[in-house]
Amino acid sequence: MGERCCAAVLRVLVLQAAWALAGGQVRYSVPEEAKAGTVVGRLAQDLGLEAGEAEARRLRLVAQGRRASVEVSGASGALLVSSRLDREELCGKSAPCALRLEVLLERPLRVFHVQLEVTDINDNAPVFPAARKNLSIAESSLPGSRFPLESASDADIGANAQLTYALSPSEHFSLDLQKSNERTLVPELVLTKPLDRETMPVHRLVLTATDGGRPSLTGTMELVILVLDANDNAPQFNQSVYKVQLPESASVGTLVTRVNATDPDLGSNSEMTFSATSFIPPSGRDIISINPNTGEIHLTAALDFEEVSVFDFRIEVRDQGTPPLSSHCSVELEVLDVNDNAPEVWVTSLSVPVPEDASVGTVVALLSVSDRDSGENGRVRCWVWPASPFGLEATFAGSYSLVLREALDRERVSEYEVEVRAEDGGAPALRASRGLRVPVSDVNDNAPAFAQAVYTVLARENNAAGAELARLWARDPDEAGNGRVSYSLWDGGVGGGGAAGSSPGGGWRPASRYVSVDAESGRLWALQPLDYEELQVLQFEVRAVDAGEPPLSGNATVQLFVLDENDNAPALLPPAGSAPEAGAVAAAEAALALAGEGSESGTLWAWAAWGAPAGQVVAKIRAVDADSGYNAWLRYELWEPRGKGPFRVGLYSGEVSTARALDEADGPRQRLLIVVRDHGEPARSATATLSVSLLEAAEAALAAGSSSSSSLSRSAAAAELGPGAASAATNVWLVVAICAVSSLFLLAVVLYGASRWAPRAAVLSGPGPTTLVCASEVGSWSYSQRHSRSLCVTDGAAKSDLMVFSPNFPPPPPGSAPKDTQQEPSTLLDTVSGNTFSPVSFP
Repeated sequence: MGERCCAAVLRVLVLQAAWALAGGQVRYSVPEEAKAGTVVGRLAQDLGLEAGEAEARRLRLVAQGRRASVEVSGASGALLVSSRLDREELCGKSAPCALRLEVLLERPLRVFHVQLEVTDINDNAPVFPAARKNLSIAESSLPGSRFPLESASDADIGANAQLTYALSPSEHFSLDLQKSNERTLVPELVLTKPLDRETMPVHRLVLTATDGGRPSLTGTMELVILVLDANDNAPQFNQSVYKVQLPESASVGTLVTRVNATDPDLGSNSEMTFSATSFIPPSGRDIISINPNTGEIHLTAALDFEEVSVFDFRIEVRDQGTPPLSSHCSVELEVLDVNDNAPEVWVTSLSVPVPEDASVGTVVALLSVSDRDSGENGRVRCWVWPASPFGLEATFAGSYSLVLREALDRERVSEYEVEVRAEDGGAPALRASRGLRVPVSDVNDNAPAFAQAVYTVLARENNAAGAELARLWARDPDEAGNGRVSYSLWDGGVGGGGAAGSSPGGGWRPASRYVSVDAESGRLWALQPLDYEELQVLQFEVRAVDAGEPPLSGNATVQLFVLDENDNAPALLPPAGSAPEAGAVAAAEAALALAGEGSESGTLWAWAAWGAPAGQVVAKIRAVDADSGYNAWLRYELWEPRGKGPFRVGLYSGEVSTARALDEADGPRQRLLIVVRDHGEPARSATATLSVSLLEAAEAALAAGSSSSSSLSRSAAAAELGPGAASAATNVWLVVAICAVSSLFLLAVVLYGASRWAPRAAVLSGPGPTTLVCASEVGSWSYSQRHSRSLCVTDGAAKSDLMVFSPNFPPPPPGSAPKDTQQEPSTLLDTVSGNTFSPVSFP
C-alpha cells in the first residue's frame, strides 16, 4: 500500500515538474525523510539534454549557503536525494518549504534555476510543555468555571499540525477549545459539577492532543487537579489580549509591556503574582521575563526578525488565597524588521583567464546575491566597479552574470580587478562587495615593428669578417611566443641592374653573400671584408617574424654604405696620344701598383727649348687613384732636383713648366723625379721620372712634331745615344727641318695652343640629370646625390666615386683663374651598432 502511494506521489511530482519547466523554471517536489538515492526528477531530460550530454557537459549543482541534501547523478543526470531531508530543520514553520537550487551546464556555460519543494509528512507528534500539569481548584468553584490548559505544539505544518484535544472521561470536568488567535487553539478545562474535596481531594485526568496527519500522531499530558478550600474571587486582567510591537534592534532589558490585574478579595487572597506560560514558539521562554510582583515584561535576549517574527505567550495571575485563584491573558509580541543584515554576494562560477579577442557579451562569472532582511530592507541593487569593460546582467531573482561589455586589449590592460557591489534599500543602506581578479590571456594580434622603417648603416671597407655592422630591433608587445621575434634577411642584392645596390661589377650577387643577421638578437654581421672599389651601396630588407599562430611579420629596409679607406696608391697613366697597346700596358702596371705603398714608373721624355720663358708647360704627369674622396685627391711634388731648379710642378695639376728662362748653363738634359701623393691617412704615393732634353727652338719644335708620330720606346732608345751622336743626328734633322719649318712650325703652334688652353672639364654620366665635374690646378671632384657616378678626370679612364668632399687646399698660384663649382650640402645618417650619428653636412 505504501509503495503504491509513493508511486502515485512521484507521478504527480513529475507532472508538476513538467508544468514548471514549460513555465520557464524547473520545479520538483519531494517529501521529507525520503531515503537517500530517491529520484526527485529526471533533471537532464527536463532540461532537454540528450543521453550522455549531462555527464559530458558536467551538469552539477552550485552550492548555496546551506546544505541542499540533494545531488545530480553524473551518469543519468537525475536529481537524487543525497542525505536526510528534514523539512522542520530546513524551513521551520515556514510554508511552503522551497529550496532554490542553481544548476550549471558547461560548454557553453549556462545556469538553470531549480526550485525544490520539501513537502511535510506527519513525522512529529504533538508535544505538551510538560508531561504533568498540577491544578489547584477551589471547591467553591461554580459549575461552568474554566481553567486554561497549556496547548500542545506540533513541529509539522498544515493539516499535520492541526491539533484536536480530548479529555479522559470525568463526571466533574469537560474540555472546551478556544481560539486565542487565528492560529492557536487553547484547551480549557470546564467544571461541570461542583467539587467536593472531602469526597475526592484529587482528580487525575489525561489530556490527549491529536494532529490531523494520516496516520495521526498523539501526545498526552497528565492533569493532577487538587481541590482547595474556598477562595471565591479570582484576579481579573483589565484586557484579555495585549498586542506589542518592538523593533528587532531593541536592546536587552527593554520594557515590553506591563499587564494589570485586580482581585476584589482582601488580605492574602488579593495578593497576586504573575507568571508567563504557553510560549509559542517555545524559544520565547528565553526572550522575555516577567516581574512576578509588578507584571512588567522585559527582554532578556536579542530579537531577530529573520528567525522569529511573532511571539505568543500567556500571562497567569494568581492570588494568595486559600485556595489561590488565577486568571489569564494573552500577549502577542510582533518583531519589526530593521536593516541589520548587509547583502551577501557569492561567486558561483568564474571563467578566467579571458582571451583578449573574446566577443562582447561573453559570460565571465556567475554571481548570487541575497539579503536576509525583508521588504525594502531586503531589496538589493547590484552594480560592477569600474563600470567598464564589464557589466552585470540579471538572469533570475538574486542571480547575475558578469559579462563583457567592451573589447579587451591585453597590451593595454593585462589584468582587471573587478568589484561587484551590492546595496539594499534600507535606511541607512547597507553595502557589500566581492572582488574578482580577471586576467586577460594574450592572442597574436600585434606584428613586430621596427624602430625605423629605413636603417642607414655606414661601414668602412676592409673590415674583418664577422664584424658587427649594426643592431636592428623590432618590438612586439605580445607576450610569450606571440612576442618572441626572430630576424632574417628577406630581400636585396647587388648587380644585375637592380636598385638594391651599387657595384662596378656585373652579375647579380645576393645580400646574403656579404651580410647576415642573427635570428635572435637582430645583430647585422659582415660575412667577408667589404671592398669599396667592388661595392659602394648594398640595400636589402630584414624581416622580423613572431612565433604566434598565425605568425605576423614586419620589414625594415637597410641601406649599407661602404666607406672608402686609403688602400690604393696612385697609378700613373700613359702620356696622352700613346698607342692603345701602350695604354693597356700602363693600365696593367697601375693595377699592380695598387698593392704597395708606392710605385715608380718608367722614364718619361719631354723637350724644352733654350730661352723658353718662365711658365711654359713642357709636360704633364697624369695619374689616377682607385680610391674616392680625399683618398683619391692627388698632389704632385718635385722631389729631385731640390732647390731652385729650372722647372716646377703644378701642385694639383701635374703640369711641368719652366720656373725661369732656360739657358745653356742648365745643360742638355734635366732629370726630374716627381712624387704623386694622395691625401689619405696614411698617404700613399707613386713616383715618375721625367727626362727633359734642352734643345734649340727649332729642334724643340721638330722634336715635338716627331714625338706626335713616334712611340715612347723609340724616344727612349734615342735617349740612350751619347752627346756626340745626338749632335750628329741633330744636324741631319736640322736640314730636314729647314725644308719643312714653315708648315711644321705652324702645326706645332696649333698643337701647343690646343694642349695648353684646352678646357679641362668632364661630365658625370649615369642615370639622372647631368652633373658637371670641375677640374683645376687643385684636382677634380664632383657632387652627386645618386648612389654611383662615373667620374672622368681629363683624358684618363673613368672611375667610380661616391664621396663628397671639399678639400682644404692652399690658394691657387698667381694668375690662375678660380673655377666655379656648384655644390649642394649632403647629409649622411650613419647607424652602427645601434647608435645614430648626427647628420654631417659638407660644404
